[in-house]
Amino acid sequence: MLQRFYVHNYRCLENFEFKPGEVSSALLIGKNGAGKSTVAQALGVLQRIGRGVTRTGELVKPADCTRGRTDVPVRFIIEVSLEGQSYAYELALELPERFKEFRVLKESLQVDGQIIYTREQAQVNMPQRGQRAEARFSIDWHVIALNVIQDGTVSAALSGFRQWLGRMVILAPVPSVMRGESHGESLEPAADAGNFVDWLAGLLAQHPAAYTEIMKNLNDVMPDLHQFRNVPTGREAKALMVDFRASPSGRLELPFDVLSDGEKCFFLGAVLPAANKAYGPLLAFWDEPDSHLSMSEVRQFAMALRRAFSDGGQVIITSHNAETIRSFSDDNTWVLERQNHLEPTVLRPLADVRPRGDLVQAILTGELAS
Repeated sequence: MLQRFYVHNYRCLENFEFKPGEVSSALLIGKNGAGKSTVAQALGVLQRIGRGVTRTGELVKPADCTRGRTDVPVRFIIEVSLEGQSYAYELALELPERFKEFRVLKESLQVDGQIIYTREQAQVNMPQRGQRAEARFSIDWHVIALNVIQDGTVSAALSGFRQWLGRMVILAPVPSVMRGESHGESLEPAADAGNFVDWLAGLLAQHPAAYTEIMKNLNDVMPDLHQFRNVPTGREAKALMVDFRASPSGRLELPFDVLSDGEKCFFLGAVLPAANKAYGPLLAFWDEPDSHLSMSEVRQFAMALRRAFSDGGQVIITSHNAETIRSFSDDNTWVLERQNHLEPTVLRPLADVRPRGDLVQAILTGELAS
């Protein structure tokens, strides 16, 4: 689980600290421009590291610095609990004058308080451990050490943490790009869910039992769904077909492409919990999962997501929807505020700012931000 996430000098996040701790589901609320999506983008920097991106220039650009302050390091710190161990990873990037690409200023990884490695610019230090002597070596200062270090004595810790980062699910789906044709298999969904069918294919290829879980989740919102299947359409391509049946009307099979935006999000919402159960625990961040749903469907969808992660993993969502907001409590809701575009995002637990009376009404009238 994500215990702490700290970000500095990244877009609207300055000295930003989010500490969800042991809550299995969390809600971020705030006005447009408050920084909710930016939190997801900051997590995405670490996700890309876990997915094998090694060059600093592919992670952060000068334009990402808060108000163009390239003289201040960009810093990320993430602390997670994973399989009974506590991981703490820090990455600070700097952009000296005349440099076009960020370089690493500082980087470190600790497991249960024990240093795996520390780094200052190009110099990496791995403390003595067991029979292994202390190791010191230099690497390219534009390369992330987490993806380069190969050491048998700590390989399990390194690979496990990298895999957890890479398998973070960060979603801001665009249903119009969720095509029904797949050309491969993946366990790394894109933020816009454009490779959703590849993700589904990868999940079922490695964990066939997930099909039953997905169907169960889908039938909760689409009772007439009978099955779905991938039909070969070419040498390597497959098309996702969805089969609906209702007596006495008979059967209707449709290509995934023609489903409504909301129905595509139902599929996404069914696969995410199944993936968490199959190869999790996962950290999932879903930016406005209710934006394509009808009012009558929102609360059920939000509660289903929360229940799905109650036995493992962690889901963080953002929302402006009253029904979603009412599905969470003060203890797992955080408010993001930003006075104007020149000010940084401020994060506070809802319990510290909750107004008298109805919360949703306070949001509508602006009382919550006062």
